Amino acid sequence: MQKILLAEDDPNLGDILKDYLELKGKFDVALCKDGDEALRQFNKDKFDLCILDVMMPRKDGFTLGKDIRKIDADVPIIFATAKGMMEDKAEAFGLGGDDYITKPFRVEELLLRIHALLKRASREKQSEEELPDKFQIGKYHFDYVAQQISYNEEKQKLSTKEAELLRLLCIKKNDVLTREEALLKIWHDDNYFNGRSMDVFLSKLRKYLRDDPKVEIVNVHGKGYKLLVS
Repeated sequence: MQKILLAEDDPNLGDILKDYLELKGKFDVALCKDGDEALRQFNKDKFDLCILDVMMPRKDGFTLGKDIRKIDADVPIIFATAKGMMEDKAEAFGLGGDDYITKPFRVEELLLRIHALLKRASREKQSEEELPDKFQIGKYHFDYVAQQISYNEEKQKLSTKEAELLRLLCIKKNDVLTREEALLKIWHDDNYFNGRSMDVFLSKLRKYLRDDPKVEIVNVHGKGYKLLVS
């Protein structure tokens, strides 16, 4: 049974949503009355999806969503709020939210959105599992799982983001990896600061691969990057 974290400070609405999702959706729902309680629950259990009310005491939904994203970059998040302004929707998606529903809403619509997100998450997980995890880059051997590059007898350990970025470049070898795709897949947000962070990781990868003149990571102006292996 898939587990849902529901953070909702309105006790009547919270009980209605919990009962409906457990009865109609066959989900196991953990109902929390504020953001602090929800974060404690998220740290304690494994959830397949989160529904976060934005206007909550102690810790609002946007702050809670940000904290959850630090722990789990992939769990689907739906923000629910009485606010319908474009600025709030932009903030929701900017924080790594996957969907946004405005109160009052029909519980049937919420259930449809949940099923759509869980289906998409399942496809993405399956697709990720099918990707290769070992690559030959010129004279280098890259093991994504071990997060390591080997060259002759020398081994270079990579950070998690370095390994994720190099894997994307290897999958797109001799083709363009767009800046937006890399940022969204690894950082889940293509803002300016994440972009600068990615530039630092690219510089490190270039340094790690510099001993083979036939291997190069080049900038493609206005588009992204390309791992060239001749």
